[in-house]
Amino acid sequence: MNVIPQLETERLILRGWRESDFEALAAIHGDPDVMRFLGGVQERSDVWRALAGLAGHWVLRGYGKWAVERKSDGAMMGRVGLINPEGWPALELGWTLGKPYWGQGYATEAAEAAMRYGFLTQKVDRLVSCIDSENIPSQNVARRLGETKGGRANLRVAGQDIPVDLWSITRAEWRERNGA
Repeated sequence: MNVIPQLETERLILRGWRESDFEALAAIHGDPDVMRFLGGVQERSDVWRALAGLAGHWVLRGYGKWAVERKSDGAMMGRVGLINPEGWPALELGWTLGKPYWGQGYATEAAEAAMRYGFLTQKVDRLVSCIDSENIPSQNVARRLGETKGGRANLRVAGQDIPVDLWSITRAEWRERNGA
């Protein structure tokens, strides 16, 4: 049973997870540059659990992160979408793409589609993005999405406290930006 809706943008397909996505996800989670602000490189066994968690979030919450696939060649590029694990400050819009896909507008394109989905399907007044204060590329994506930097929060992940800046956009701001 696939509970994950598929979204399409000009260049991307945001789709449900497949077992065949594991190798690409393991490469992404094994790259120190990609994982620098996300708790560090993960071993393959941890990536398997992460993949199961990505799929399972949809079952438990009714939303989650999609696998991002490039239309032109079918490459699984990363994960983008909505999460709200136990203890999170709010419904988060997050993005993580493999390094070969950085700097081409893919994160913004996928996150815009996920943001639209979030505001159209979830009863929330705002979405947040939890971003490390040194992660300038992610901050730039947040700005392009219309998010603004707010306060700080500590995320508890795998027994560690991870300080992040909370970037956010309200439903009203999103509507104004999109003429909705």
